[in-house]
Amino acid sequence: MTHPMTGATRDKPWLFRTYAGHSTAHASNALYRNNLSKGQTGLSVAFDLPTQTGYDSDHILARGEVGKVGVPVAHLGDMRALFDAIPLEQMNTSMTINATAPWLLALYIAVAEEQGADVSALQGTVQNDIIKEYLSRGTYICPPEPSLRMITDVAAYTREHLPKWNPMNICSYHLQEAGATPGQELAFALATACAVLDDLKTKVSPADFPDMVGRISFFVNAGIRFVTEMCKMRAFVDLWDEICRDRYGVTDPKYRRFRYGVQVNSLGLTEQQPENNVYRILIEAMAVTLSKRARARAVQLPAWNEALGLPRPWDQQWSLRLQQILALETDLLEYDDLFDNNPAVDRKVAELKDGARAELALIDDMGGAVKAIEYMKSRLVEANADRISGIEAGSTVVVGVNRYTTTEPSPLTTGEGSIMVADADAEADQIARLNDWRIRRDAGAVQAALDALRDAAQSGANIMPPSIAAAKAGCTTGEWAGVIRAAFGEYRAPTGVSRNPSNRTEGLDDIREAVDAVSARLGRRLKFLVGKPGLDGHSNGAEQIATRARDCGMDIHYEGIRLTPLEIITAVREERAHVVGLSILSGSHMPLMADLMERLRAEGLGHIPVVVGGIIPEDDAAALRAMGVAAVYTPKDFELNRIMMDIVGLFGDRPVAAE
Repeated sequence: MTHPMTGATRDKPWLFRTYAGHSTAHASNALYRNNLSKGQTGLSVAFDLPTQTGYDSDHILARGEVGKVGVPVAHLGDMRALFDAIPLEQMNTSMTINATAPWLLALYIAVAEEQGADVSALQGTVQNDIIKEYLSRGTYICPPEPSLRMITDVAAYTREHLPKWNPMNICSYHLQEAGATPGQELAFALATACAVLDDLKTKVSPADFPDMVGRISFFVNAGIRFVTEMCKMRAFVDLWDEICRDRYGVTDPKYRRFRYGVQVNSLGLTEQQPENNVYRILIEAMAVTLSKRARARAVQLPAWNEALGLPRPWDQQWSLRLQQILALETDLLEYDDLFDNNPAVDRKVAELKDGARAELALIDDMGGAVKAIEYMKSRLVEANADRISGIEAGSTVVVGVNRYTTTEPSPLTTGEGSIMVADADAEADQIARLNDWRIRRDAGAVQAALDALRDAAQSGANIMPPSIAAAKAGCTTGEWAGVIRAAFGEYRAPTGVSRNPSNRTEGLDDIREAVDAVSARLGRRLKFLVGKPGLDGHSNGAEQIATRARDCGMDIHYEGIRLTPLEIITAVREERAHVVGLSILSGSHMPLMADLMERLRAEGLGHIPVVVGGIIPEDDAAALRAMGVAAVYTPKDFELNRIMMDIVGLFGDRPVAAE
C-alpha cells in the first residue's frame, strides 16, 4: 500500500478488534454487525462466565452471571444467532474461551457448515490456554493434565481440518493483570508454550510439527511503562525464535515467527479521573505497534470507563477510532523498525531475556508449567503485593490516584448514562430459550452423542469429532462440560495465599495492635472469611485482601473462587467467621448479594458484618448498603491498610461478647 501524497510504501495495518459480547446472542450479533460497519476488521468474542466454565444458563452457579461479561452460548441455536448474517468463511474470529474451547470451536464449525462455508478456509483463534486459568483467570474445569490433553486435541484436529486456524492463543494478558513482572510474563507464557508443544509432538507427525509450531499464537498485555513493554515484545520475538530453533529443531524461519495479538492493560485503568485512561490506552497501544519487528498482528483496546462499569457502544467506538487514527493517519507504518541498534533498547531486551531464561530453567527443573502451577501462582501473588505496596507508599505514581488528586468535575461522568446497564430481563429470556431448545431437540440423539463423547474422553481418542457431533445433535454447554467433569474430575487451583505472614511490616503496627485488641475482646483471633461467590474468576483483589489481612494478624479463611451460596453459608458457620468479605468483579453483585444476605439472615447469621468489593457503580453501592452490606469497596480504594482498619472498626461501636 502506497501513501497517496508521499508515495511511501505503507505496511498493512494490524487487525482492528473490539472485545465484545453481552446479554444475548441476538443482541451481541447486532453489536458485531454495527462494529464491522464502523471499520472493525475482525471479531473478538467475549463469552459469559457460565459458558466459559461449562454451565448452562439455569445452573445455580450461573445465577446473576448470564450475559454479564460476555454472550451466553448454551447450544447450537445460540451460536447460530450469534453469527447470523456474518459469513464465517470471510471472517477472522477470535474466541476468548479456554476450558470449553473444544466445545465452542465445535459449535463454530457446525454453524460454518450450516452456512455452506469451506471449513478448511476458516480463519481465527480459540484462546485454549488453560494453564493461565489456574494462575490468574479462574475459568478452569478439569485438572491440568486432562486440560492439556484437550488443548492438543484441538491443535491436532485443526492441523487436519482447519489449517488456517490458530488452535491456541497463549495468554500472558491475565498474568500481568494478576501482577506479573515483565520477566514473569515472558517466562510463564513461554513455559506454557513449551508444555503444549511437548505434548503436541506426540499427536502430529514430525513432518507436520513445524507447521503446527507456526500456528501457535500469543495474546499479551502492554502496561504503562512504555519502553519496558516495547522491549518485552522484542524479547518475546527473540526468545520464541530461540526456543523453536534450539528446543524443537524448527529450521524454517517462517514457522518461528512470534505472532501475537494484544489487549492493552486494564489493571491500570482508574476509577478516579477516568478520563486519564484515554491517554494510558494510547501510550500502551504504541508500545505494541511502534517497533515493526515486534508489532502486534491484532489489537483490541479497553474503553476509558471500564473501571466504572460496562462500556457503552460509543465508548467502544472511541477505542476503535484510536486504533484507526494511529494506523491510518500517522506515518507509523511507513518506516522500518525505529529501535534497531538502539543501545538502551538492546540492554533492556538482553536483561529481560536473561531473567526469563533463568525462570524458564527453574520451571523446567520442576517438570514444566503443568507441574509448576503452585510455584507460579505464589510468585504472581507476591509480585502483585509489591505493586500495590508501591502505589500505597507513593513510590509508584498513578496520576489522579496518589498524586494530583484534585480535579474539576468531568462532563464524561457527571449525570446519568456514563456506563451501559445490563439488561435485567436478559437472563430470564436466555433461560426460557434454553428450556425451549431442550424440549424441541431429539433426546435420543442427544444421549447417543453424549455417550460417544464420554467414550472418547475415557479412551483417549481426540475430543473434537464427538464434540462436533454433540453440537449438531443439540447438546448444551452444561451437558458437554458435565461429561468432561465426570471423565476427568474437577479442579481447584492454588490460591497463592500462604498461611504464614510475610515479612511485609511497613505501616502495619497500629493495625496489628487494633486486631489484637479486638481479638482479646472476642476471646479468639479475629476470623475474616474471604470468598468469591458465583463464577467470577478474577481473584487478584481477593488474594491481596486475604494476604494483607493475614499480615495484619487476622485469622484468614480463603478457599478461592467459584463458591455457591450454600458453600459460603456453610463456611461462615463452620469457620465461626466474625467478618465476611466478598469479591465480585463480573458485575453480578446485585443478584448475588441479595441472595446471600437473605440466606445469612435466614440462617441466623445476619448479625455478621459483610463487606463487598468489585466494579460497583455508586447507585448499586447505595443499594447494597441498604440491604445490610456494611461497606462497599471499588477500584478507587487502593489503600489496603485503610480497608483493614475499616474492618477492625466494624467492632468499635458494637458490644462484643468473648467466646
